[in-house]
Amino acid sequence: MFKALSRTSVKLVERYLPDPYIFVVLLTLLAGIAAVSMEHKTPMEVVTMWGDGFWGLLSFTMQMVLVLVAGYMMASTPVIKRVLSTLALVAKTPGAAIILVTVVALIANWINWGFGLVVSALFAKELARTVRVDYRLLVASAYSGFIVWHGGLAGSIPLTIATEAHFQQDKIGLISTSDTIFSSFNLLIVLAIFIAVPLVNRLMMPDEKDSVYVDRSVLEENKASIVADDRPAARLENSMVLSMLIGVAGLAYLFNYYVVRNGGLNLNVINFTFLFLAIILHGNARRLLDSLNEAIKGTSGIVIQFPFYAGIMAIIMHSGLAASLSDWLTSFATATSLPFWTFLSAGIVNVFVPSGGGQWAVQSPVVIASAQALGADMPRVAMAVAWGDAWTNLLQPFWALPVLAIAGLKAKDIMGYCLIQLFITGAIIAIGLTWF
Repeated sequence: MFKALSRTSVKLVERYLPDPYIFVVLLTLLAGIAAVSMEHKTPMEVVTMWGDGFWGLLSFTMQMVLVLVAGYMMASTPVIKRVLSTLALVAKTPGAAIILVTVVALIANWINWGFGLVVSALFAKELARTVRVDYRLLVASAYSGFIVWHGGLAGSIPLTIATEAHFQQDKIGLISTSDTIFSSFNLLIVLAIFIAVPLVNRLMMPDEKDSVYVDRSVLEENKASIVADDRPAARLENSMVLSMLIGVAGLAYLFNYYVVRNGGLNLNVINFTFLFLAIILHGNARRLLDSLNEAIKGTSGIVIQFPFYAGIMAIIMHSGLAASLSDWLTSFATATSLPFWTFLSAGIVNVFVPSGGGQWAVQSPVVIASAQALGADMPRVAMAVAWGDAWTNLLQPFWALPVLAIAGLKAKDIMGYCLIQLFITGAIIAIGLTWF
């Protein structure tokens, strides 16, 4: 059944899903039209919101570029390549490769989503070198692990509401991660997804005649080497001493951050860790920069599309669209059903506002008021927003861009498989939020 469904879904998506750039342009127009027709904003007001917010994600855009670049540079070091190659040898069959990459992706994304996106994509490429398996499904399986990120250790909403002086503290106080990330209902949802997602990915594996195998050129990498050059500048580029000196300084900072200051994971420290491990493990600047030149080729989609999403977020947030949608969906809820309707509304909002922190800023006033009026469980309602934000990433190609850049594929190649997982995981999360 899953094989037939996935075949139909893949064909449908390949035919009708445009390039992610076209997708974000269409979303921009749709958000603008909705703001004019539903929130009674003038076209110029909408254009002003869009233009004012267009550069609102510049810092985040650079962070995402570094997630891809620093992660790629670290993973292309000889040591990490050997680790990934050794782990890939565990998979002896195509089915085992699909299950293995999914489990690794789920674990990595539950720990930290930036780490998970890069590692799962690179591991998929390594598996493709050792096992003959449908490459589209392999990469889709790697990306499908992203579904658990907001229920994991780096979930932005549960971490925000557990942090002193968060912007809604006067209304809900501090909510411990023991009531959100480590609550029984959330852990049961995570466990169910850890079982279902690898199984469904395996069941979707196409027959030999329908499989698409990777072009070996996609897997080829430029071999960094020390250039035989007696120039003083070349000797500096190939110097191990310089790399070790700056690398040790970076490790000293990380030791202070993690051990002495007991700092937590965030995107900046993940990028810092990737970068300085890459500096040390490459051994010299020349090999590091050769790796950088390869990595930077895949960042074009991020650079051009993220400003458009920032503009969409500005329209959705400042026009009142997100609040109206959330208010409508929660208006007929009960204390028991509010988490379900909140989850559904968050999934819809996420298509236009693919940012966990941004989505909480947009939806929290509505969902907090609704939860308090109905006497609903506040931690569960907050996690409903978190899971809704994570859920429709299986439909929205925004977060797939780093994975696609590393894998050398396009969104239409993997989103057909992700669409099946959208329905499976949606049912699991909805049941978990309502009855677990």
